[in-house]
Amino acid sequence: MPFRYLILGLNLGLSLRLSAQTRPVADTVRSVKLADATVVGYGQQLPLRRTAAAVGVLDARVIEGFNQASLTQAVNTLPGVRLEERATASYRLSVRGSTLRSPFGVRNVKVYYNDLPFTEASGSTPLNLLDPATIGRLEVIKGPAASVYGAGTGGAVLLSTRRPAPGQTGAQAGFTVGSFGLRRYSVAAESGGAHSSWRAQYVRQDLDGYRQQSALRRETAILDGELNPSDKQTFSLHLLYTDLDYQLPGGLTRPQFEQDPRQARPGTAAAPGTVAQRAAYRSRTVLLGGSHEYRFTPRFSNKTTVYTSGSIVRTPYLVDFERNALLGLGGRSVFNYQTMLAGRVLRLAAGVELQSSFESARNYTNQAGTPGPLRYDDEIQTGTGFGFAQADWELPAGWLLTAGASYNRLAYRINRVADATQPGGYRLTREFRPEVSPRLAVLKEITPNVSAYASVSTGFSPPTEEEIRPSDGSLNPDLQAERGISYELGTRGQLLGQRLRFDVAIYDLELRNTIVTRSNAQGTALFYNTGATRQLGAEAAVSGWLWQPHAVDASATNAPGLRAWASYAYNHYRFRTYQPGDTDYSGNRLTGTAPHTLSAGLDFNTAPGFYLNPALAHQARLPLNDANTAYAAGYWTFATRAGWRHTLHHLTLDVFAGIENATDRRYSLGNDLNAFGGRYFQPAPGRNYYGGLSLGWR
Repeated sequence: MPFRYLILGLNLGLSLRLSAQTRPVADTVRSVKLADATVVGYGQQLPLRRTAAAVGVLDARVIEGFNQASLTQAVNTLPGVRLEERATASYRLSVRGSTLRSPFGVRNVKVYYNDLPFTEASGSTPLNLLDPATIGRLEVIKGPAASVYGAGTGGAVLLSTRRPAPGQTGAQAGFTVGSFGLRRYSVAAESGGAHSSWRAQYVRQDLDGYRQQSALRRETAILDGELNPSDKQTFSLHLLYTDLDYQLPGGLTRPQFEQDPRQARPGTAAAPGTVAQRAAYRSRTVLLGGSHEYRFTPRFSNKTTVYTSGSIVRTPYLVDFERNALLGLGGRSVFNYQTMLAGRVLRLAAGVELQSSFESARNYTNQAGTPGPLRYDDEIQTGTGFGFAQADWELPAGWLLTAGASYNRLAYRINRVADATQPGGYRLTREFRPEVSPRLAVLKEITPNVSAYASVSTGFSPPTEEEIRPSDGSLNPDLQAERGISYELGTRGQLLGQRLRFDVAIYDLELRNTIVTRSNAQGTALFYNTGATRQLGAEAAVSGWLWQPHAVDASATNAPGLRAWASYAYNHYRFRTYQPGDTDYSGNRLTGTAPHTLSAGLDFNTAPGFYLNPALAHQARLPLNDANTAYAAGYWTFATRAGWRHTLHHLTLDVFAGIENATDRRYSLGNDLNAFGGRYFQPAPGRNYYGGLSLGWR
């Protein structure tokens, strides 16, 4: 029986996506009911157990359990989600296999920042602008989001910054030092009142780097404010500024990786390497946005957000020197209404999202880190938008029916005003045909603590501007949008007196015109469509208390006890039809995707304030090219963080230290897929240490 019919024919299944590997504050004592995480992703503020989708949630406490120099370890505790670093702060995010088309940045996944569209109109997402210390919550909707976030085939990520508790005013300062020249400084101040709140934070991170040509400097400043002038209205304002400068060491061949993983890409007199070319990425970005929520009645409300952003980018690559200026703006408006249908609650949501951007992109010859002769000069206009609607109908006997759809538009207009090889320039206009992407899901509450769901959804993911216009100066007007359909079923809940949480999912994602990447001799990523891929997967996450003292203060911020957690993903991903030229890759494993990933650990807290958070991570070997002739070895890594927290009157102190890659395992975390000349490997740091303290006043 085909997998899709098995999924659609079953009401029970497995979707163990333990959104609450999140160390929730309410997980305190045996006698206290464990709070069910609230999912905001579908606009209805439903508990996770009442959400018919694969959703993963991380809160600030999970992020604080790891080294905050990087988001990687915390995000990778979510099964089916992989965050990699090809270079320091050069993030690559994939959800259920979207690494295939992500040589850098984020593709195929829509990201929001405090309800503001953070993914650019062009389709790319600059995750490197964010510092882990500013993030209060991260929610991942896996697979085609299909309705309220458009029609991406990878999913959606909702980020929100930290917020002060009502009635709380405070300030905090901290620093961290560590191996390879790590230095982090953070200061924050916040105040929460009955009708208003605000929070400001500044974080600076400097790193000399594990490899040659891998230093980093990042300064991030945020300002968030909220005003509630009445019970009917809420105004929010968000400002983000990031000054970013990090070097690019480049990929290594296997012999170079095995000889010395700390070296940068070497060069010759005819073809200088990354050190001689001073390869780096430098940008200054500001994002300003706000939202207004108006509650007309207890059953009818509207929330509208608007934003504008600006970026200046200076990037010397191996051959090119890019000088780009980007201006973006957009907004989103959502109406929510609750009524009764046949005596049962019906929740309705509908809205629209629009984005536009203009980019002035100039490419010069890179002459040892300075711009040489102009190669080409482009003006790029991008317009994208979608309308959406969704209904959630509460049915008898604990059933919930969800139906939604989105209507999507995208257009690029590229005006090449100067070209060294083609005087006079030219214009390219690319408009993708409108797409309607529906989603249908059903959920059943089996018990008050356990539910199961099944869903089918479709997705549409057009090429990003960087894929149509790679940095070698070529234009790819024939690149087609990915289209896919996903079948999924899952179950989640709490057992053993709510001491054990579980979340399991199985799915079948089928894509057409799947976009893949390969690089040329200059390291430029180029993009192509394959015929089709099929991605079968299973995901599981579980956490539970192994020990808790009988007498514990239920209001304790860090409850004493020992808790274990684990997450696992199995990926059976294959090219279905893929025949470039005379070569047939049909049936090969999908490039860059490991068949097995595992993350597990312990959270141990004591009443005096001492804590210990050991963790391990595993990734099986994975293919580095479409031909499946080159593989990256699998690996296990071990890390731990320990410290002491203490509160004295209004002062709080946290002293901590940690070790990462404790066994000094040599591995490559962010591989360059289909790299020219076999330069696949971007070595991850070896064994390293860090330590610091945080002092706060409330």
